[in-house]
Amino acid sequence: MGTIINVALPKGRLGEKVYKMFEQAGYGCDDIFNGRKLVFENKEAGVRYFWVKPSDVPIYVERGAADVGACGRDILLEYEPNVYELRDLGTGICRMVVAAPKGFRDESEYPLRVATKFVNIAQDFYSSKGRDIDIIKLNGSIEIAPILGLSDVIVDLVETGNTLRANDLEVYEEIMDISTRLITNKSGYNFKSAAINRLLERL
Repeated sequence: MGTIINVALPKGRLGEKVYKMFEQAGYGCDDIFNGRKLVFENKEAGVRYFWVKPSDVPIYVERGAADVGACGRDILLEYEPNVYELRDLGTGICRMVVAAPKGFRDESEYPLRVATKFVNIAQDFYSSKGRDIDIIKLNGSIEIAPILGLSDVIVDLVETGNTLRANDLEVYEEIMDISTRLITNKSGYNFKSAAINRLLERL
């Protein structure tokens, strides 16, 4: 049997888009959107897919359970996994921003209260500006934090800005552009470099 490439796909719309790219490159798999099954294999194409939580993709790749995976640049910068970045897939495009209530002014004499799930990215951004901050780590709807007075600003991903506008928030500062990256396991790449490079060429 030939080399099988194990691919970690993020569950949801993004993973479906990435899978379509693989399918068009000749790495399709039957019934991949069917039911509750999580692992799908096409031995003829030399590929095995599995669906995982988006933030878990780099863990599967770093630990060698997956040879390659697709995840956002935000996840790579937040968790800094020990992986190779192979390619920008040009999908899942959005921005990491600081958002605040309309008319907000940063009064620099006190620590800025920042609600976010991207703790490391927020800390790096404000450290580079020499700004003292108080991080409030949240996992759910970040936009509600300034409305309820929990935070002054939020650091979050923005695609269209509709959610911000609906909650009377606006982009205060841009941090970086985000897109989906194809990553690989460092040692796994050495063993399967021919198969992975063939995949990259087809993509």
